[in-house]
Amino acid sequence: MTNTPETGTDRASAAMGSKVSAWNIANVVTVIRLAMVPFFAVCLFLPGTGWRVTALVVFLVASLTDLLDGELARRYGLVTDFGKIADPIADKALIGAALISLSILGELSWWITAVILGREMGVTLLRFAVIRHGVIPASYGGKVKTVLQIAAIVSYMWPGVPEPVRWTVMGAAVVVTVGTGLDYIIRAVRLRQVAKRARA
Repeated sequence: MTNTPETGTDRASAAMGSKVSAWNIANVVTVIRLAMVPFFAVCLFLPGTGWRVTALVVFLVASLTDLLDGELARRYGLVTDFGKIADPIADKALIGAALISLSILGELSWWITAVILGREMGVTLLRFAVIRHGVIPASYGGKVKTVLQIAAIVSYMWPGVPEPVRWTVMGAAVVVTVGTGLDYIIRAVRLRQVAKRARA
């Protein structure tokens, strides 16, 4: 019998064919991102340009791990219910820490932080409220929202960025954040209706 090299697709298919452990490399990356949040916040509050740059670098690295764990999960068939829930929670923790810190420092209006975090907390609670009917995975719009939020936060953390640029990017982030929040509500209602019809 001749053995052929196993491709990434083959490995993903094989992994999906068996039960995937929640303790896998994709979820480990997610947990690492979550662990970076307090370190980032501490760096942001420490005085000096050096610490500010350090906080910015940590924030960017943590943000990039969001792309990494998602790619690992899809490529190697490591998608799990834990990952679907932990990944957005880690994102929200990072974004939330950045927004609250910037507001405490007086660099970002509290109403912006309240709107964004209110949406994020609402969607998280919504996920748990309908989890018995199924898991609502992150949508494409949700990913766009995350990218815009990251870009807006970076513009506020990066010294010398003109205020009009900051306002424009943050404004776009707020609009998309609210819009995708409404989309999640619609998807949750549909999921619940489908589950009720299935039981009937």
